[in-house]
Amino acid sequence: MTSIFDPAVPAGAYDDFLLEALPAARDQRDWTPADGPMPALYLSHGAPPLFDDPAWLRQLFTWARSLPKPRSILIVSAHWESAPLMLSAPAARTPLVYDFGGFHPRYYELTYDTPDASALSRRVAAAMPDADPVHQHPRRGLDHGAWVPLMAMYPLADVPVLQLSMPTHDPGRLLALGARLRELRQEGTLVIGSGFMTHGLPFITREMLTGAVPSWSSEFDAWVSEALARGDVDTLADYHRAPGMPFAHPTPDHYLPLFVTLGAATNPESPVKTTIDGCMLGFAKRSFETID
Repeated sequence: MTSIFDPAVPAGAYDDFLLEALPAARDQRDWTPADGPMPALYLSHGAPPLFDDPAWLRQLFTWARSLPKPRSILIVSAHWESAPLMLSAPAARTPLVYDFGGFHPRYYELTYDTPDASALSRRVAAAMPDADPVHQHPRRGLDHGAWVPLMAMYPLADVPVLQLSMPTHDPGRLLALGARLRELRQEGTLVIGSGFMTHGLPFITREMLTGAVPSWSSEFDAWVSEALARGDVDTLADYHRAPGMPFAHPTPDHYLPLFVTLGAATNPESPVKTTIDGCMLGFAKRSFETID
C-alpha cells in the first residue's frame, strides 16, 4: 500500500479495525438520564478512503467510546441539501446512498444495517413548529456523510440513525434549527453535524496527495479554531471573510453543518472541545463536541 488511495486490499484497514473494535463496542455503556444531555458533535466525515486510514478510524472510534452509547443518532450531512426540511426513511436496514464515484467495487458493497428509527422520527417531527414542519421521505437512505463515519464510531450498527436535511445556507436559520433539536440531547439522542472543515476539492494538487497542506486550508482551520475557542458565533457566521476563502470552501455545504451543532448546544457561544485535528489530503479534519 502506497497511500490510503492505493490500498493493497480496499477497506482492508477497516477489516483489521473491526477485529479490535467490535469486542470493545459490545462493552460500551448505554446512556442513562443520569449522564445528562449528550453533547452535539461536528465531525469531518471523510469518504471511502477513511476505510483505509487506520489512525482516523481509531480516532473516531475512541471519540465514540469516550461517550455513553446514545439511544439514537440524528445527523445533518453536507450531502443532503433539501427544503422543505426532510427526514430519511426510518425503517430498519435503511439502504445506504453510495454518493461517490470512481472507487473500487468493494466500497459499494459495504452495508450498515441500523435498527428502526421510527420513534426518533416522531420525536423530531414533534420538535418542529407547525409553521416549519419536517417531511418524511419514504425512500431516502443514509448518505456517506452519515454512514461512513458512523461505521467507525458505532461499528455494531445497533443505534437507530436518521438523517435530517440541511434546508438552508443561512447560519442563523441553521442555528435556530439546532436549537429545536437541543431537547433531544437530554433524551439520549446524539445530534451530529457532518461536513469537512476544509473541502477544496477543485484545488487538489499533486503535492497534497503526498501530504502537503496548502496555506488556504491551514489558515482557514486556524481561523475556525480561534473563533470556536472564543465562542464567537458571529465571526464564524461571517465565513466569507475568513482567510483561505474561497479555496477552503468553494461551496459552503461542508462547513455549514457546524451551525446546527452549535445551535444544539445549551449555549452556542461556549467554547467547544476539539476531538480530532490534523489533515487528510491537505484538508483539515477538525472535529469537536459541545460542552455544557
